[in-house]
Amino acid sequence: MENNVKTIEERIQKIEERNKGVETDKAWETSWTRKLLLMAFTYLAVGVYLRAIEVPRPWINAIVPAIAFMMSTLTMPFFKKLWLKLFKQRKEI
Repeated sequence: MENNVKTIEERIQKIEERNKGVETDKAWETSWTRKLLLMAFTYLAVGVYLRAIEVPRPWINAIVPAIAFMMSTLTMPFFKKLWLKLFKQRKEI
């Protein structure tokens, strides 16, 4: 019986440790730091590409895709909630 309790305690401890990792990952996924880094990397990648193909004013033109990417990232939670609501309603039918 005592061995069973230790096994259960170990399993609970592993689950709690995993949950901490999941919470940390979630915090990173929703952080402004991540979003701003993605926007900066998008801007740089598009800017370098536009410069390589000799588009006039590549750094100005790279702003549009970077902002569009940021807007899509910011609106995803809204659309996720909407989709989950519709998905749940379909499951109930």
